[in-house]
Amino acid sequence: MPHNADPRAQQSAIHALYSDHHSWLYTWIRKRLDNQFDAADLAQDTFTRIHIRQEANKIKEPRAYLITVAKGIISHFYRRKSLEDAYLEYIALQPELITCSQEHLHIVLQTLEQVDTLLNDLPHNVKKVFLMSQIDGKKYQEIADEMDLSLITIKRYMKQAYVQCLTLMEDDFFE
Repeated sequence: MPHNADPRAQQSAIHALYSDHHSWLYTWIRKRLDNQFDAADLAQDTFTRIHIRQEANKIKEPRAYLITVAKGIISHFYRRKSLEDAYLEYIALQPELITCSQEHLHIVLQTLEQVDTLLNDLPHNVKKVFLMSQIDGKKYQEIADEMDLSLITIKRYMKQAYVQCLTLMEDDFFE
């Protein structure tokens, strides 16, 4: 929280922003999503993010600001939904011995989301090589042949991906 921010002024500003624009934002989001429940959640998430940032009293163009924040939240929602769908599809193709509790499923999806975020910072080919190796279980030479790259390039890409993973894991561990 900024040193000179008045908590009461912040609270008043977020309350006014919510009162004046919640219904409009919900409608805007609802037009972009498949159901009203997700729209309600994402509208709430938008105001929560603004409240956490302590920026409500600095907003000059409320609707433009709300749209900007909401677009990021909607993008995150679709990325997470895509990961969830891919994981559930993968599980459906597995033998019946794999059963997950809701808690386990939530943990796996959260982990997949973190890995996806981590990998998005990598160049496209590095990410593709890493996923082919780790998800598809392909050998480095198979990947090199399929992508028409040298084996040394595949190894370099894998090293780059592992270094990225380790760096981010260390950052999270020591925070």
